[in-house]
Amino acid sequence: MAKTREDKAAARAAKEPGRIRQVFQVFQMTRKGDPSSLWLMIGAVIVPIIVGAVIGVLLGNGFWLTIVLWVLIGVLVGVLLFLIVLGRRAEKVAYSQIEGQPGAVGAVIKSSLARGWIGQEMPVNVSPRTQDAVYRVVGRTGVTLIGEGPKSRTKRMLDDERKRVSRIVPNVAVHYLFVGPDADSVPLYKIRTQLGKNKKSLRRGEITAVANRLQSLTPNLAIPKGIDPLNARPDRKSMRGR
Repeated sequence: MAKTREDKAAARAAKEPGRIRQVFQVFQMTRKGDPSSLWLMIGAVIVPIIVGAVIGVLLGNGFWLTIVLWVLIGVLVGVLLFLIVLGRRAEKVAYSQIEGQPGAVGAVIKSSLARGWIGQEMPVNVSPRTQDAVYRVVGRTGVTLIGEGPKSRTKRMLDDERKRVSRIVPNVAVHYLFVGPDADSVPLYKIRTQLGKNKKSLRRGEITAVANRLQSLTPNLAIPKGIDPLNARPDRKSMRGR
């Protein structure tokens, strides 16, 4: 039986948006959440095109094909810079929308850890009363414990977790990271960069061994109740134009 127009329209609507449409949707979200990013993205496109045109004129000696080629190079560089700026700004906007929500740190760990880091979106310790949580990641710098909540409450939780970690892997460095309402706390979008600022102490093979040992001896806890931060996470592939 042939499909009706309504069936075909419903099938098209059910399909996921194409890559260009996904990029446009991310662009719209970013522009609304961070109006200043619009000028950065425009500049990222226009400046390379202008530079390419100037280089083409200077090197082309009136030969139009050389000018066109340099302009095309500028366009390609501009598109690449636009996607880079869009991706970073979109991530910042998305994380600002879930800032302060229980489980937000888990969303960052799941989606944004750099290569060489191992962590889970589930916390290793949660306060049933306040929903403060402690997350654990392992990387070249050792073990980093991330406290989600006010430092005055999470500091003790991190100290307790540090004692457990030191008993399991006594020779591994342990660092703290606080994500919460305090003035000196780390914003969600800066967690990834802050993780790598400590001195490197583990080799690549040791990272997996330490993470596996800690995981095997530590039970997983349920993610804190609250707005599901994963629903607010941007599509990283579309932000890169892939």
